[in-house]
Amino acid sequence: MLVRILYHDHCFDGAASAAFFSRFLKDKFHPNASFAYTGMAHKASQIFEDDLFDGDENAIVDFKYSANPRLTWWFDHHQSAFLSKEDAEHYRQTRTPQKQYDPDFRSCTMFIATRAREQWGYEQPELSELVRWADIVDGAQYRDAEEAVSLKAAATKLTMLIESAKGSEVVQKIIRMMGAMPLDDIVADPALQELYKPLYERHLRSIDIIRQQAVCEGKVVYFDLIGHDLEGYNKFIPYYLFPESVYTVSVSLSSFRTKVSVGSNPWVTEPLRHNLATICERYGGGGHAKVGAISFPIGAVDDARKAAAEIAQELRGN
Repeated sequence: MLVRILYHDHCFDGAASAAFFSRFLKDKFHPNASFAYTGMAHKASQIFEDDLFDGDENAIVDFKYSANPRLTWWFDHHQSAFLSKEDAEHYRQTRTPQKQYDPDFRSCTMFIATRAREQWGYEQPELSELVRWADIVDGAQYRDAEEAVSLKAAATKLTMLIESAKGSEVVQKIIRMMGAMPLDDIVADPALQELYKPLYERHLRSIDIIRQQAVCEGKVVYFDLIGHDLEGYNKFIPYYLFPESVYTVSVSLSSFRTKVSVGSNPWVTEPLRHNLATICERYGGGGHAKVGAISFPIGAVDDARKAAAEIAQELRGN
């Protein structure tokens, strides 16, 4: 039996969700199943091709909903979980215990673990560390910006590996390890250590580049990374460099999109005045109330910069 799991690629919570869900399905329903993974990325023209759902069971975790009839499991916690009003209506009309949505959860991993316990009586103490760290990473629950940027904990090291590794092969190796090993043991894997060392050096360079490029005005940090190879940079660097800031807006380029990232400082005490997912949705993006993003085609740098400038101006209150 084949279980196909589509997950949010290059995201710690996406990988952890896939790992926890795999262990849950194996322990509770399909002990002899084999698992295959497909990393999903937000693109300017997002679609779900039929051939993505080639398993006997097909699941999507930590990513948008699909109305494909072969989809058997779905869990997501993003405000922007549906590609269209029709998809949202399809979910409402066909909702089952195996397809669930709750944007109040900080992480999809915690969401899946909670529902697995409440509805199927499933608990797996071996994965409690993974669930806890997924909630910290995706919910930005670090003690401070230094903890997030210094990369001392195993989970923060894995986050960098997952976000910065080229392709999906490394991420899927980590997913399989997450379902069976403590995080410290995963990081100690010699092959992952070889990948980690140059990525850590790149991380240190990225702090210097963002320090040079960023401008903080009206408590909004803005920087443009077009021309710098910084896909998957640590999103807490701006708050480490500008602890007084409230919001961050940036533009970056990857192999498949031009991206505008919009975030809020988890450590500010003043109330946030903007829902960032709602702002990003106006430009075809989405996310959560406190963090969002917009994907433009690769060549649409001017469009991305225009949107980023407009959003930064709005967040400054101008």
